[in-house]
Amino acid sequence: MLTLSQKLTQQQKLSPQQIQYQKLLQLNTIALEQRIKNELELNPILEEVMEDEIDMSIEVDGKDSSEESEVEEEFESNEKDEFELEDFMNDTDFESDRLNRSKDDEIYQPLAPAKESLSEHLREQLSMLNLDDKFYMLGEEIIGNLDADGYLKGNLPDILKELEMFEHVEISLEDAEALLKKIQTFDPIGIACRSLQECLLVQLRNLSFDPYYSYLAEELLEKYFTDFTQKRYDVIKQKMNLTDEGLKATIELIQSLNPKPGEGNIESVEMNQITPDFIVEKIEDSFVITLNDRSVPSVTLSKTYLEMIEQNKKGRKSSPREKNTYKFLREKFESAKWFIACIQQRRETLMKIMQAIVEKQYEFFEKGAKFLKPMIYKDIADEINMDISTISRVVNGKYVQSPMGIHELKYFFSEGLSTDSGEEVSNKHIKERLKEIIGSEDKNSPFSDDRLAEMLNEEGIHIARRTVAKYREQLRLPIARLRREL
Repeated sequence: MLTLSQKLTQQQKLSPQQIQYQKLLQLNTIALEQRIKNELELNPILEEVMEDEIDMSIEVDGKDSSEESEVEEEFESNEKDEFELEDFMNDTDFESDRLNRSKDDEIYQPLAPAKESLSEHLREQLSMLNLDDKFYMLGEEIIGNLDADGYLKGNLPDILKELEMFEHVEISLEDAEALLKKIQTFDPIGIACRSLQECLLVQLRNLSFDPYYSYLAEELLEKYFTDFTQKRYDVIKQKMNLTDEGLKATIELIQSLNPKPGEGNIESVEMNQITPDFIVEKIEDSFVITLNDRSVPSVTLSKTYLEMIEQNKKGRKSSPREKNTYKFLREKFESAKWFIACIQQRRETLMKIMQAIVEKQYEFFEKGAKFLKPMIYKDIADEINMDISTISRVVNGKYVQSPMGIHELKYFFSEGLSTDSGEEVSNKHIKERLKEIIGSEDKNSPFSDDRLAEMLNEEGIHIARRTVAKYREQLRLPIARLRREL
């Protein structure tokens, strides 16, 4: 039986403009640049401009201000608050809303020099061997199977099977091993090895060192490699019947070798470059924050298309085709004005959050990591009256360059621990202190995790041994035995 009933429910729905704004908030500078370029291609109403730059720099002097800053309202899309077309027809009216660059601000973008990748460098050396076609194909397969550190991924028999299956090329394992050994002597020496042990031995046998210590180092790597990696120097000294001086010279020779011959590969280095989204500079007694978006295209509305819309709006008679064109342009106009508004709001939100971070962590920017204060997303959200999810979107994947280096914004957020004095200290401060203690320890007798915990407790920082071990691992510092040096 059908019945009618009323039900009151509360729902939260996001408008397309709010969704667009939140997506733009998540983008870093490089991703935003690409996003704007894509929008310029899709929307004819938008056009790129290069005119006056809006000064988005903010000074932070570290002093408490008695004046209350204006509370930013949440960005909302209200269809009743329509933009009037006339607002965009006048250059001076729209000037303050443009995201432009200064005419006097020279944008210098030098052409990147041509760089030879590691694989190209190796293939060039391979071509000098005057190999038969099948061996050249094998050499290319070996070079194509190197990882970022220059080691051979997989094993040689599998590579031979693939060649036989897909290229119908048959090569014996002995001949393949002989070619691999030749490639391992290419520049850089030790490339295409299958293990660290093999990599170090190849370098010892093909580079010029003191013959006596080179012989000792080779014997050590062949017979006592596990003891070497575990730094059991006393065991090695006894087994090889070495003096302290002889053992030290042999170990130093091995440590001078390159354990990652492929490291520095141009392809991988360039992919890992970081472009900071903010720049914080100390000028006199204040920190000046700048949004690093000079490479981001500035956009405005095309006057040509706006005039076409205005003519149709004034009631000029038009054909059905012109009406469809007007409808299309009107839709693109609505999309363009909201896109520009979202970009401008994004800038303001980013600057407001970065300003709050600098004010909260002023001592860090002035004195260094030891003065980083405990801080969570809620602290910033309460400070600028925004939602925690907004802070999270802005912080994720964005970086700031300051006198203290380049840091991800997430770096400034951490939990705290109480000291004997009742002061809250950041766990990052504890990690810095831990790094200092380990850096200054006697390498002949490094501190255990228990001793490190005791030393921190003596300084008033109550911390357990397991927490010390966790922080040490996060700092990628080995256990005491592996930190030992001769």
